[in-house]
Amino acid sequence: MSADRDGSNSTNQTNKTLNVLLIRECGKMDEQLEKLFDPDVWKISYAQDNTTALELAAARAFDLIVTSARTTAEEGVALLRRLRMARPHTRLIILTERKVSGDVLNALRNHAFSFFSVPVATEHLRTLIDDVMTEPVWDDGIEVIHGTTEYVVLVVRCDRGTLDRLEQFMSECVALPKVENEEVAFAFREMVTNVMEHGKFDAEQFVEVCYLKSKRQVTCRIGASGTGFALHEALEEAKRRSVEEMSAIQMRRGDESAPLELGILIAQQFVDELIGSEKGNEVFLIKYLPRVGNAQSNSSRC
Repeated sequence: MSADRDGSNSTNQTNKTLNVLLIRECGKMDEQLEKLFDPDVWKISYAQDNTTALELAAARAFDLIVTSARTTAEEGVALLRRLRMARPHTRLIILTERKVSGDVLNALRNHAFSFFSVPVATEHLRTLIDDVMTEPVWDDGIEVIHGTTEYVVLVVRCDRGTLDRLEQFMSECVALPKVENEEVAFAFREMVTNVMEHGKFDAEQFVEVCYLKSKRQVTCRIGASGTGFALHEALEEAKRRSVEEMSAIQMRRGDESAPLELGILIAQQFVDELIGSEKGNEVFLIKYLPRVGNAQSNSSRC
């Protein structure tokens, strides 16, 4: 992990004005984005296009740059590559109306801060903007070990900000019908949260995440060092709890006194199989896919 950071990556982000550069959309998206930035915290600058944004970023450090949704994801990644030459640790969020196969993986490989297809999930974008204020060291947190549209292997740092980023990338990447996408995403986040909580969100530790999609099923493998998951305890707990109790648990997920096993109990309700290793440091989530015409072919891909 490099100790050489831009001034934009100060460890005391919350005590200074932060600077964001928005590449103009010239539409409602501009207004929506502006509302996400607290004027008491953020100073907003604007660029008319990627070329102007690159010139401005070379002249001064920005804490965050957000691309225009009217440009393609490929253009956003090209901008990011050029930015890296002038500002190696610039946070860049790619917005786009036009996503094609391979775009999300390319964004990950080039260390984009995040990736959003339009229409944007505003609550997720707001969370990541908040993370800019609290996560000064970020761009080595997700590494692509292997990546195709059907098989992805990532190594992910164990901290909350990286978990937020991982969840957004995976939501853009998973190629499933809407219902199955939401169920897999929910179970996936609960399981990754569980292992990170089990490791006390130690930023020196990493989790390996694998995603494999075939025609009839999706498999997510999550592997951790050390003791990993509290899987066996959770499955025993599941025998003693009702669905109503687990629903109540889900509602108070922010309660820090809740046992770590609860994420596993909740995840178990959204997948078809949950298989853990003997050591307890590896778990597989398996979701079977329905035979519904060409529904799967119409969903997005990494």
